[in-house]
Amino acid sequence: MITKQDDPREHVSPVWTHLLDTPLVRGEGAYVWDDTGRRYLDFTSGIGVVNTGHCHPRVVEAVRKQAGLGLHLQANIGFVHEPMLRLIAALREVVPPELDTFFFSNSGAEAVEAAVKLARQATGRTNIIAFQRSFHGRTVGTMSLTSSKTVYRVGYQPLMAGVFFAPYAYCYRCPKMEANPELYGSHCRCDWPLEQVRFLLRSQTAPEETAAILVEPVLGEGGYVVPPAEFLRGLREICDEYGILLILDEVQSGFGRTGKFFALEHFGVVPDVLVMAKGLASGLPLSGIAARRELMERWKEGSHGGTYGGNAVACAAAEATIRVMQEEHLVENAARLGEKLLAQLREIQAHHPDIGEVRGLGLMVGVEFVVPGGRAPDKARAKSVQQACKENGLLLLTCGTDGNVIRWIPPLIITEEQLDEAVAIFTDALR
Repeated sequence: MITKQDDPREHVSPVWTHLLDTPLVRGEGAYVWDDTGRRYLDFTSGIGVVNTGHCHPRVVEAVRKQAGLGLHLQANIGFVHEPMLRLIAALREVVPPELDTFFFSNSGAEAVEAAVKLARQATGRTNIIAFQRSFHGRTVGTMSLTSSKTVYRVGYQPLMAGVFFAPYAYCYRCPKMEANPELYGSHCRCDWPLEQVRFLLRSQTAPEETAAILVEPVLGEGGYVVPPAEFLRGLREICDEYGILLILDEVQSGFGRTGKFFALEHFGVVPDVLVMAKGLASGLPLSGIAARRELMERWKEGSHGGTYGGNAVACAAAEATIRVMQEEHLVENAARLGEKLLAQLREIQAHHPDIGEVRGLGLMVGVEFVVPGGRAPDKARAKSVQQACKENGLLLLTCGTDGNVIRWIPPLIITEEQLDEAVAIFTDALR
C-alpha cells in the first residue's frame, strides 16, 4: 500500500490528477481490486481493452512464453518476426477477406494516423471528411479528426488542415426528428446525414481533393450511437462514386464488442481501410490497419513506421486473444448477453423519465440521461449514477459530447449472474 511519505501520486501529471483514486493492484476476469482489497465489478474493460477479461490465463501464458523468447524483435529493417506472422494468420480468419494486408502500430491514434497517411499518399488527395461527435485520438493529427468534446482540442489550435466535419446519423438528436418526431426517428429511413456529406462535397471539399471518409461504425466516446445501416451503406456508395477511400475506425467497436467480430458485419459494409486497437491484444499496446494489398502497395516504402509497432509480445497476446474469442465463443456471448442487457435497461427506462434512450449492439450499450419532460442532456444525473454505482462496487464510464451517457462495456467473458448483479446495482443507483 502506498504511504503518505513522498506519495508518488503527488508526482503524477496534472493532466491525470482529477482521476486519482485508490490505486488498482490486480485484475482477474470481470473484476479489479484496489490496494485496500476492495473488489469492483469492472464494466469498463479498461476502457474497452480487456475484452477477454483481466489476465485471461491463455493470454498470460502466451505473453510469458514470448517474453522468454524475445521481448522486442525488430520488424521494420528487413525482418519480420514469427509472432506477427501468426497474428496475421489469425486476423485473416476474422477480418473481411478483401482486406488482406496489415500494418501494426501501438495505439489507436497511431493506427488512425497510419490510415490517413495511407489514404493521402495512395490517392494523391489531401482532405478528410470526419463526423461530428467522433473520437479518433489525441495526437495532433487525430485530435484534428476528433469532435466529441472541445476539451480534446482546446489550447492546441491550429490543428491539421484539410479536415471537414459532417453530422453523424444520431437519430435521437437528429434535427429533423426533433422538429417532426411523428415523421422521423430511428424507425424510418432519413437520408439527411448523407445529404450533408454530399453537400460538403459540393461546398467545401471537392471529391477530387477528398482522400477519405473516416467514420466509427458505432460512435464510441461520442455517445455509443448506433446509426441506421443505410447510413454506412450510403457512405460506401458515395466513396465508390467519387473514388474516395472509406476508413472504418473500429478501435472501440471491434473484437467482439458488438456481438460480431467487427461492427461492420452488422451493416454489410466492407471499408477500404479497417482500423483496429483496444481489444486486439487484451491489454498490451497494439493496433493495426488492414487494407487491400493493391492499396497498401501505393504506400511509399519507408514513408511510415515506428520502432515498437507490432511488438513481438503484444503480437503473441493478440493471437492468443483471437483464439480465445473463437474457441470460448466470446462473440456469441456478447451477442446473447447484449440482448438481455438491452431488454433489462429498456424495462428500467419505462419507469425512469430521466432515461431518454437506451441503445447499443452486443455489449456496447449506452444509456442517455435527459432532464425529464424533454431531451436536454443531464450530465449531473449521469455522473451521480456512475458515482453511486462505483460506491457499490460497479465501475461504469460516461461518454457523449455532453457527458450524459453511461456506457456499458463489460468484458465479453461475463456471466448472466454478473450481468444481473451489475443491473441490480445500477437500478439501486437510480433511486
